Amino acid sequence: MSRGLDDADADALSALATAPPPSTSGNRKSHSQQLRTNTGTNFNFKRHHKHRKHSLDEASMTAAMHGFHDPDEDDDGDRDFYPYATVDDSMTQHYYLNNPGTNNNSNSINNNDDINNDNDYCNIININDMSSSCNEHHPLPEFTSTGGGSGYFKAPSRSAVHPGRPTAVELRPHPLRETQVGRFIRTIACTETQLWAGQECGVRFWNFCDAFEPGLGIGGRARRGDEDAAPFYESVNTPPATCLMVDRASKLVWSGHKDGKIRSWKMDQQAIDDAPFKEGLSFQAIHRGTVLCMVTSSYGDIWAGFENGVIKVWPWDSVEKSLALSPEERHMAALLVERSGVDLKSQATSNGVCSISSSDVKYLLSDNVRSKVWAAGSLSFSLWDARTWELLKVYNVDGQIENRVDVSSEKDQPLEEEGSVKGGSKSKKEKQGGFLQRSRNAIIGAADAVRRVATKGTGAFAAEDAKKTEALLLAYDGTIWTGCSNGLLVQWDANGNRLRDFHHHRCAVLCFCTYGPRIWVGYVSGMVQVIDLDGNLIAGWIAHNGPVIKMVVGNGSVFSLATHGGIRGWYISSPGPLDNILRPELSKREHMYNTIESVRIMVGTWNVGQGKPSPEALISWLGSQSSDVDILVVGLQEVEMGAGFLAMSAAKETIGVEGSPNGQWWQDAIGIAIGEGSTFERVGSRQLAGLLIAIWVRKSLRTHVGDLDVGAVACGLGRTFGNKGGVGLRLRVYDRIMCFVNCHLAAHLEAVNRRNADFNHIYRNITFGRSINNASVGVSSTAQMLRPATPVAINPDDGKPDLAEADMVVFCGDFNYRLFGITYDEARDFVSQRSFDWLRQKDQLRAEMKNGRVFQGMREALIRFPPTYKFERGKAGLGGYDSGEKKRIPAWCDRILYRDNRSSPASECSLACPVVASVWQYEACMDVTESDHKPVRCKFTVQIAHVDRSIRRQEFGKIFMSNEKISSIREELRCVPEISLSADKIVLQSQETCPLTITNKSNKDDAIFQILCEGLSAVNDGEEPEHRHRGSFGFPRWIEVAPAVGIIKPGTVAEISIHVDDTHETEDEGGQQHCRSEDTRDRLAILSVVIRGSKSTATRSHQCHVHHRYSPNCCRVVQHEPSTKGLGSKKHQSSNHRSSAKFDDHHRSRREC
Repeated sequence: MSRGLDDADADALSALATAPPPSTSGNRKSHSQQLRTNTGTNFNFKRHHKHRKHSLDEASMTAAMHGFHDPDEDDDGDRDFYPYATVDDSMTQHYYLNNPGTNNNSNSINNNDDINNDNDYCNIININDMSSSCNEHHPLPEFTSTGGGSGYFKAPSRSAVHPGRPTAVELRPHPLRETQVGRFIRTIACTETQLWAGQECGVRFWNFCDAFEPGLGIGGRARRGDEDAAPFYESVNTPPATCLMVDRASKLVWSGHKDGKIRSWKMDQQAIDDAPFKEGLSFQAIHRGTVLCMVTSSYGDIWAGFENGVIKVWPWDSVEKSLALSPEERHMAALLVERSGVDLKSQATSNGVCSISSSDVKYLLSDNVRSKVWAAGSLSFSLWDARTWELLKVYNVDGQIENRVDVSSEKDQPLEEEGSVKGGSKSKKEKQGGFLQRSRNAIIGAADAVRRVATKGTGAFAAEDAKKTEALLLAYDGTIWTGCSNGLLVQWDANGNRLRDFHHHRCAVLCFCTYGPRIWVGYVSGMVQVIDLDGNLIAGWIAHNGPVIKMVVGNGSVFSLATHGGIRGWYISSPGPLDNILRPELSKREHMYNTIESVRIMVGTWNVGQGKPSPEALISWLGSQSSDVDILVVGLQEVEMGAGFLAMSAAKETIGVEGSPNGQWWQDAIGIAIGEGSTFERVGSRQLAGLLIAIWVRKSLRTHVGDLDVGAVACGLGRTFGNKGGVGLRLRVYDRIMCFVNCHLAAHLEAVNRRNADFNHIYRNITFGRSINNASVGVSSTAQMLRPATPVAINPDDGKPDLAEADMVVFCGDFNYRLFGITYDEARDFVSQRSFDWLRQKDQLRAEMKNGRVFQGMREALIRFPPTYKFERGKAGLGGYDSGEKKRIPAWCDRILYRDNRSSPASECSLACPVVASVWQYEACMDVTESDHKPVRCKFTVQIAHVDRSIRRQEFGKIFMSNEKISSIREELRCVPEISLSADKIVLQSQETCPLTITNKSNKDDAIFQILCEGLSAVNDGEEPEHRHRGSFGFPRWIEVAPAVGIIKPGTVAEISIHVDDTHETEDEGGQQHCRSEDTRDRLAILSVVIRGSKSTATRSHQCHVHHRYSPNCCRVVQHEPSTKGLGSKKHQSSNHRSSAKFDDHHRSRREC
């Protein structure tokens, strides 16, 4: 390109005055006199000029302009800039005018005019060296928009210890999603000494004694994502585990899997660090399908729920026999259990019509209070007798009975069907009728499914989806609680009658947990709430930054599992006095676990005008500047346009399809320019019509970056088309949330209010979620099973925008703000003279930001590059500005703004202000000519303060175990109320009932009781009985205990009914025999009454022996010998004796009558 002036440049120069443009603000002061460097040094260079000639070829003047500006040109608005580096623009101009041979990247100025040189410049250093030095040590000044101190635009508050929630031990800190591919944890369960977790590759467990131990670290036996977790042990690889069930009696943990198998694992086993532990008994529960849920009934039987409404039961007797076999007989043991299973759905089906719903059985609940089992689908329930396996009731989520079941006829139906099969085959007519009925049901079901999909989210079906059951719980007072996808909590009685509704949060309920008089509720928003048994809200806090999918009680804590795999333990009495001690003590030790990292981020934006650049252009824009960058974010506009493409893109968005071949081409081309594969790794992208945003991360930093989510908001044509709008990325960097948004706002000079409205619409409405294009990165194979029912359930209307919760937000793009109050020729003159301070006064965006109408609270570095719009394609330099008929006024349309955690410029990086950013480079690439816009880039240096989770967990443990105040409070909370039993031995015959009373002798504490069967045996004269137990200490079938769980208020009495019935008790080849057992031996059951306090998991046990006698001449006897375990004083024992005597007299007189 010629270094002389062309005709256009000559014409422009002829119109220029020999002096700077007149000031519009009176006596103007140099901007450099107002701004100070970080070291306090003032740059005060004088500028002397009689006459200046200006080249309109900008390519030779750009590279040395970083950190320089004109000292004679300032405006009042520049006082809003943060006082960082202030090096003079005049130095740059003076250097080039006096060094005509200087070459700056491409073209240089050749100016032979006489200039009056000042002696101050005689020894000026090389301008390139000075620019580099400035960029290395001094960030650029910044302009801050007003209105960022409150509301949605206020930076989120952070602290070393979260002030708004109880303190928690992080057993497993939040792992990055990308590290969990094929290993997502989806459920947890507690034993007395361990926390078990079911994951996609098997199971694992933590010992509670290791809860405060440091993590295994990178390079240890823990894989990436678990380096900061407490020490744990993993099983051999299995298909994904979907549910867990604890059997404390057999010391087993049962797991249900995606391959339809149920596996057992030994509790308290001595696992070896490097050797995965192996399963015990396993059997095929279903041949096609997934085990969705499991529960042990009050009689020890194993119940499991599957797809399509299938419910199966395995009697404990068969499981017990299989567990007794040797490992060599494992195949036989599995076969024995499999054959004993009973399909309850088949029993509830007659002539092809099933009494229960065909929807997936998502939840099973054992009502140990009344010996029932609840099975829940999304919109219906079925209630079963745990002892006889009979269907009692089917009803919907509104409590309305869907099918009244005649128990007597239903009870006989399976036997009739079995008899007909054994006696001979059905007639052809019967077969045909059954086939037609089944076909009709199948067609109706398919039509209903299609109708639901077609009308999803509309009308009655949207309301129906909002009622879906997402959680099920048995409270200690015997009531049943369900949680719905609209946040509704519903209380039911034991018979399935709907009692009351409660609504404390607008998000979907995902899980429940209970202990004593408290119920813990986990929501999809990450919130946990604590309510009492009357539904009153006690407390609530954000427990995780993701949905809470499971909560369990163990070791004095409530453990919560988030969908990302993080596990936290909350003390069972939280929020309470323990938190008030732990929080400040943990904050004092911030210096021990606080770590600060420095990250370089480069953000680029370019309106490409549907063009495709040369490799040299991409290298000039991005490749040449990426050597010292850790994270690169690129935002493009107008990648592809046209009415047909925009309409097709809008249609694809409605069905979740995004991207285009052009968008993929751009990502590949940029990847080549920056060294993707060898240096950088592409993390993800999002495209909305012509808008595209993509991110690359340096491989050395990749282990600390992840959890990528994407979002998009359309602003064009009624907020539906993507020609205008925004696309965004959200990710975690060193556990801090950063968001990047690429925007294309409304065009035209006069559309300022529309641009403001577009920004406001994008900021408030962009929501981040998993991208289909990036679905291969960190997607759980079981994630579909855990998604909330409706999107509205995730983001309630009154919640904050996603961007408001981020630690750093960067907006880039073609914002389309123009220069106002200035003509085309005036703008060209100011640009040619590099009078950017003058032009900034005419910048619409800066004026709107100063008035707090847009980009509230966001910052932008001082602009020191020419306007980037509008240029003629293929024409380099400033001479390329639009010279056509429209002569669009040059403008800074392409901008990059940001917001970090700082509330003031002086804020330093700490856990209270974890992300502090500064701009070191903000420039346009004026040599790129493939579009009518110039690409812009901005380099940030970001300081990030984050917590070393492993060290903090250790410090938490030291405080928890050594603090005297905490030890004293824990001792008080560990108190177990003293109780007394009316009898420790009861003798009954068949069909007899006897009450057992439990008296709470405490005056202030509730007593929580649970009755278990620790052992049972047949009584032979002269022989010592050999006691055995059933699964989960379940009862034998010949005894009924109601209620078996409950809460006793201080100073009150609970009456327990103990009934003996020796019918319905034997099993034969998986089917029940409804007859009296022929075994006439006496039997003995050892009942254990386990007592707990309401604020601790400490327990005390009391025993009561129930003797079932068959002798017809035997009188029922209640013996009154005091219990040797857990009883109180002599006075207590005597009152117990008197109480038992009253019962004896009462029942003796009743029997005589």
